[in-house]
Amino acid sequence: MSTAVMTNRLELDSFADTALKTAARFWFMVTLVGQLMLAFAVASFYGLTALRGDYHAWKFTNGFVPGVTRGNWAVVMHVASAAIIMLAGAVQLIPQVRSRFPIFHRWNGRIYMLSAVALSAAGVYMHWVRGSVGDIWQKLGGTLDAVLIWGCAAMALRYALGRDFKTHRRWALRLFIVVSASWFYRIGFFLSFLVFKGPFGFDPVTFTGPFLTFMAFGQYVVPLAILEIYLRAQDRPGALRRMATAGMLFAVTLVMAAGLFAVATAIWLPQVKAAYDPRKSIAETLSATIASSGIDQAVRQYHDLKASATATYNFDEDQLNALGYQLIGSRKFKESIRILQLNVEAYPQSSNVYDSLGEAYLDDGNKPLAIANYRKSLELNPKNRGAVAMLQKLAAPLIPYTSG
Repeated sequence: MSTAVMTNRLELDSFADTALKTAARFWFMVTLVGQLMLAFAVASFYGLTALRGDYHAWKFTNGFVPGVTRGNWAVVMHVASAAIIMLAGAVQLIPQVRSRFPIFHRWNGRIYMLSAVALSAAGVYMHWVRGSVGDIWQKLGGTLDAVLIWGCAAMALRYALGRDFKTHRRWALRLFIVVSASWFYRIGFFLSFLVFKGPFGFDPVTFTGPFLTFMAFGQYVVPLAILEIYLRAQDRPGALRRMATAGMLFAVTLVMAAGLFAVATAIWLPQVKAAYDPRKSIAETLSATIASSGIDQAVRQYHDLKASATATYNFDEDQLNALGYQLIGSRKFKESIRILQLNVEAYPQSSNVYDSLGEAYLDDGNKPLAIANYRKSLELNPKNRGAVAMLQKLAAPLIPYTSG
């Protein structure tokens, strides 16, 4: 082999190694930022509402059920563990922390593993005992993720104790992937909304469908597969293999970044905004009134407070929308309709409020008014794929019939 050929091959190998390391760093930086974003949103929303004693705010995220103490503590453990995990996991991946502060790295790793076990155990409880949205496949997907968390944690601990740190780090990476499954799920789910402009491959009412079945398992199977490809590229020589893996990692990271943008704007930023909003929740106020005095008194209270205390109470669109869905979940369809009608009055140009009212009418068995509200929602937002899906499900034309 000539010197020129050998030099070119060495240069190609060096370029491939650099590309793979750069792609891995790019993935790490995007993941680090994304995990810290989720940790901040979770800590802000649940932490600040808890400090204010506003635990009832959690019920608008399906996190609080009055009187169910054991279940509510499971939610607290689940949320607290999630915040700790996001922070501990992000720090654990930083190479400089591992090399310069080994004692901190070890203790942080122990906290991470314990929190992962607590989080997954609470998740299994919420799936099978507390109850959660979705079908049996989504519950099985979540349960399998918990089993993988326990297994990866055990293997990472075993090799750490045996001082086989190379193998330990690989199992720690696998643990990080399976612990982050719900984070990957959020990215994929909201990316689908960004790409398809609405629900794709599932029924938004029952929250079931082939896309969600895929996501139930794909949230950790796909990232694990990508990790294994990366680890094999590290182990085996070959510039083409490493460059191909680097290209894949760059592409995957760009897709992740798009998904992070989607979920941050849809969920995390509104949660942070709500956490730091000093106004009282009009939804919480009306919910208490409905429970004690009925829906008619709650409607009167809404009009009175809106006329006299607009600066004190939060009258944003999402308030009554969340309360409406809470009432739907409690099968109080008449009350839900009244609340969502108030939201339509307050936000007549919002496609979302008509979509929600259509769902309430449908659950109450009033198909004609459900169709009318879904049509109005679609009229205001022709890209509302959810309304299109519901009208098709109801065998209704997308636009009203007109007489000649």
